[in-house]
Amino acid sequence: MTNAPEATLRRFQSPAARQSAALDELVRQAVFGAPEEREQARWLIWEIGQQAGVRPASIHELYLARGRGEVQPFTTPAMNIRVLSYDSARAVFRAAKRLDVGALICEIARSEIGYTEQRPAEYVAVMTAAALREGFTGPLFIQGDHVQVNAKKYAVDAESELQAIRTLIEEELHAGFYNIDVDTSTLVDLSQATLDAQQRVNYERAADLTKFIRDREPEGVTVSVGAEIGEVGGKNSDVHELKAFMDGYVRALARLEGGPYTGISKISVQTGTSHGGVVLPDGSIAKVQLDLDALKALSADARSRYRLGGAVQHGASTLPPDAFGHFPKCEAIEIHLATNFQNIVFDHPKLPAELRRELQEWVRAECKDEWKKGDTEEQFYYKSRKKAIGPFKRRMWDLPAEVRAAIAADLEKTFAFLFEQLRVTGTRAITDRYVKPPLQSHAQPRPVAVAAPDDLEAGE
Repeated sequence: MTNAPEATLRRFQSPAARQSAALDELVRQAVFGAPEEREQARWLIWEIGQQAGVRPASIHELYLARGRGEVQPFTTPAMNIRVLSYDSARAVFRAAKRLDVGALICEIARSEIGYTEQRPAEYVAVMTAAALREGFTGPLFIQGDHVQVNAKKYAVDAESELQAIRTLIEEELHAGFYNIDVDTSTLVDLSQATLDAQQRVNYERAADLTKFIRDREPEGVTVSVGAEIGEVGGKNSDVHELKAFMDGYVRALARLEGGPYTGISKISVQTGTSHGGVVLPDGSIAKVQLDLDALKALSADARSRYRLGGAVQHGASTLPPDAFGHFPKCEAIEIHLATNFQNIVFDHPKLPAELRRELQEWVRAECKDEWKKGDTEEQFYYKSRKKAIGPFKRRMWDLPAEVRAAIAADLEKTFAFLFEQLRVTGTRAITDRYVKPPLQSHAQPRPVAVAAPDDLEAGE
């Protein structure tokens, strides 16, 4: 098992080695190894990806090209890969390679980082390894979803909460998150008399965080920054709010010392969805009243007035299948998808009954404080079971190969369906035209033992 890192890098120059069980062992070390092993494995995966053309990248230029009307409408799926992450991501990249998809994002939210026990460096290593394992090449768009200000903490101590956001942004940038969705929409104050006053704290803090990102982004990378005008699950957005936010944001960004600074590439809006969907007493999901006309108008204004890629739709993964084709028709630039992928894993018929029982018992014991008055047991479990992802992470990774394969096959079908409905099939060429990630080698950590391709048979 002991190999010099340089020798391991040379061996992984072979596509056969990258697409073998040797890479599975390396990514396992990147997730579950001792601290020094993890650092070494993550460094190796990064460097292997750099050499193989799987490089973290910003989607900024592609979105601005869409804003200028240089590419046809498509809606990028931004997928929160949070449970059974390596197998799920492999399913993403299998479908993407087969369907020639370039415009896709893998993301994790500020809140998810904690309960899934996936810090940014681990997440980048897993997503990179999954792409390498499936022979996917090209820009790798990894996103910090909902880098969100907690309104209650902000009200008590604004600077401490903003410092927590800045610390996370620095960690994400260092790891390779070159797409960051700043979410200060929690600070919108609808009690104010004017739209500008309602949005002022939102746009001022969004501008401050944009500057923070620009001052720290790697050379040769313009990070794709997103902002948000309406909190998901709240009041629906309209074009007047978009104008109030954007005009204020542009003014605020222009006033910041050290500029001029490049602004956002997209704007998230609220059009009737909620994260995870609205859970009915029997555990099923209520039908959503989605305001597609508002989404279309917001996206059109974002492009024509401000030259953004368009509007972003959150909280959409639990929509019915026939809804997804509407998003490219409305020219939404991006759609965020999460809960349904988790549901496929947790509800899969191949998931061992004993593990399913243990998950349910753990949620009842550890999350009982989250059981809201009036919720049925089904509603409570559906809403709370995501908190088991971190504690059960290793158990999920250790599922029998045939179980993981069955789950991944169903995930792949779902990803392929979404790629087709959102019109990102065949976007490999336009992605490569506008996005050219630079080679970035990282400093090598102290060498330790790592897995090498000759330790395991290719294709095992």
